[in-house]
Amino acid sequence: MTAADGAPGPHPEGADIDLEALRARYARERDRRIRPDGSAQYRSAAGEFGYYAKDPYTPRTERAPLTDTVEVLVIGGGFGGLVTGARLREAGVESIRMMDEAGDFGGTWYWNRYPGIHCDIESYSYMPLLEEVGHVPEWRYAPGEEIRRHAVAIAETFGLYRDALFHTRATALTWDESAEEWLVETDRGDSMRTRYVIVSSGTLTQPKLPGIPGIEEFRGHTFHTSRWDYGYSGGDQNGGLSGLADKRVAVVGTGATGVQVIPHLARDAQHLYVFQRTPSTVDVRDNRRTDPDWAASLRPGWQRARMENLLAILSGEQVHRDLVQDGWTATARLQRKMIAGAVDTSVPAAERERVEEILDAQTMNRIRARVDEVVDDPHTAELLKPWYRYMCKRPCFSDHYLQAFNRSDVTLVDTADHGGITRMTEDAIVVGEAEYPADCVVFATGFDVGVSGVMSGTLPVRGRGGRDLLQSWSRGPRTLHGFYSNGFPNLFHLGSLQNTNSVNFTHILLEQGEHIAAVVAEARKSGANVVEPSREAADAWAGTIRDSARDNSAFQAECTPGYYNREGAGVRGGSGFSPGPVVFHRLLTEWRKEHIHEVVGPKP
Repeated sequence: MTAADGAPGPHPEGADIDLEALRARYARERDRRIRPDGSAQYRSAAGEFGYYAKDPYTPRTERAPLTDTVEVLVIGGGFGGLVTGARLREAGVESIRMMDEAGDFGGTWYWNRYPGIHCDIESYSYMPLLEEVGHVPEWRYAPGEEIRRHAVAIAETFGLYRDALFHTRATALTWDESAEEWLVETDRGDSMRTRYVIVSSGTLTQPKLPGIPGIEEFRGHTFHTSRWDYGYSGGDQNGGLSGLADKRVAVVGTGATGVQVIPHLARDAQHLYVFQRTPSTVDVRDNRRTDPDWAASLRPGWQRARMENLLAILSGEQVHRDLVQDGWTATARLQRKMIAGAVDTSVPAAERERVEEILDAQTMNRIRARVDEVVDDPHTAELLKPWYRYMCKRPCFSDHYLQAFNRSDVTLVDTADHGGITRMTEDAIVVGEAEYPADCVVFATGFDVGVSGVMSGTLPVRGRGGRDLLQSWSRGPRTLHGFYSNGFPNLFHLGSLQNTNSVNFTHILLEQGEHIAAVVAEARKSGANVVEPSREAADAWAGTIRDSARDNSAFQAECTPGYYNREGAGVRGGSGFSPGPVVFHRLLTEWRKEHIHEVVGPKP
């Protein structure tokens, strides 16, 4: 059997790699980009910049405030909320209300509609409930619109539109002990009640902006990639941005979004300026249409088998065959630096680290060599080379991005030695002393990652006796399996908090949704009104996390600044279940067989 990560054996060839010199180069490149303000260099799309977060796709419809009662409220209409709602429906729950700040289902895929958008995980594993909906994706790596439509199809298939509320944000959750219900307040004046609250509001919905001095003085057109303005640019997700034909366009950001959108802007703008602080790794994508003969050959259960195969490989588990065989499965061993999973404990830790560093160097050398192969201008090629360890930034894949810099109407502006963009004027972007005139600025600067309403405090939660959730977690989260907490009955969280993760996060969400649905079904079966873990169970799980968590702070400290390491400020030790999702899902399955009754009913 093999981990199918494409890596050589325990002693890879690497004698020709000078690790000391490479470490020094990585450190120099990191130091060029570190800013003293860290994450404060960004600002939220709120207050005077709130218009950047407005929904440009669906008109807001006025309605009267609600004061009714439902059995389950799911906050979040992305895939986490959708798969949970679907499994609850299958468990016989009829009274389900879905709620989202967006104008429809889709989560990240509702907001992200920029030209060129695709998922970088293979669609057959990423798009959940394909068999239930009866759909085989058209592409190996699906475009955003196909994914968004699939989200809508899930909602339609399981009747989740029936009582849905859109353009609605929860503003407070308060537990009513006498009624054993949650009182839910919203920004639409609602004061509704529900037995269960499931929070899957996600962390890839709220755009963030660079805190560039003078940004408010710019008189041209601006927007964020997650709120694309097709009324200005023309075209659609496939390109054809005719409105930019006479425009000088600046795009700020070269992460995963920038890598996808820049080729379209390069083709359609009069001139494109690309402002880069840190280049991404850009490997081959090799996207292609789904083979109809292959699709016709699929048998029931095919998607679950494929998802589990991919998850096992990405988690470092042993498998007989790699069903996906792409850039993610080829680098699975390197992903242990950031993503939970199995490690080879038969090899001493120091030797394992040396081997992995050599594998990392070989991978990065190959990616840097590809830049030289594709980009014609040597100076531009040097600027596009990533000098850091593979998992310091989210890996990217594209067959069009590097090629865009061979165009005479595309200018790459590297900002690393200037602390980023220096300022903006009424009609230009300034880096150092150089001005770059622009008619339009597109911010491809991502989201407020990891900032959900509950964790940021914008959705205050008060449980038994008015106890505040964040205050109760002041010394660290106290949950059972990451899902629920003592003192906060019938409140479930989806996400990676005291839980596990993977590149294919929709698989993680699917397992979480199935677990929550099973717990709710058990409570309904037993006639209990309350689901709540004991303090002892939550403390024991915190101990499990503490004992198993793998500390990657030293690795991140050496990385170029980005959202993984809080812009170079560093991170604390691990807070997830480091053995990985395969082990965690097995643990949940056994727990449901033997201990599910322990959370049904109030706990001291």
